Amino acid sequence: MSDAAQPTAAEVRAAADAVKAALDHHLAAVEHRSGDDDPAVYEAFNALAAAAEVYDELLYDRYDEVTPFEIPGVDDSLPPYGGPEDPKALSVLIRRDYAVVEPPRLLAQAQRIANPDPDRRANGTGAVVGASVHAALGVLFGEYEPDEIASRHQEFGLEEGDSTLWVSAAEELPEPGEWLSAPFDEADPQLVVCRFDVSSVFDEDELDEELDDLAIESS
Repeated sequence: MSDAAQPTAAEVRAAADAVKAALDHHLAAVEHRSGDDDPAVYEAFNALAAAAEVYDELLYDRYDEVTPFEIPGVDDSLPPYGGPEDPKALSVLIRRDYAVVEPPRLLAQAQRIANPDPDRRANGTGAVVGASVHAALGVLFGEYEPDEIASRHQEFGLEEGDSTLWVSAAEELPEPGEWLSAPFDEADPQLVVCRFDVSSVFDEDELDEELDDLAIESS
């Protein structure tokens, strides 16, 4: 970069002040959050990440230095946000994957749900799920909310896979029943306000980094 195109010292200082303000705003949002999924916290987080990125770039361009921290985000996996600046509605899209690792446990739990009377289960009367995993899953998800299944999945013979949650912005709520025939066809990544992913691959990446560090220390 030429000297003429470099940011000025004042621009770098202004970017640093913006990071400080974003930090204060983020802390205030966290201190006054209404719950674990408070959108004000997510908004403050994104603002802090954006301010830190600008400061890091200007600092490098002007002084050939970088910041010692990195704020995690999903910018690498999603396109730039292109939705309304002040959303009037939102959609929460959730996907959770499970492996059926213990079918007998799943079938037993489904049978208990379908026929809660132990005496009737013992003598074979009442509702019977049988040996159908398909029917057992229908019973399980018909009885419990998805969040409860997520917290108790081992009880039902399930093993967690990847999961993701997208909070997508909109100008207004769709008409009742408008998207029920194809609920996930209009999931536009450009409308995602924030996203949260859980995957074992992240744990593997952390393990690889720890092993690399150990190799460097022992060399």
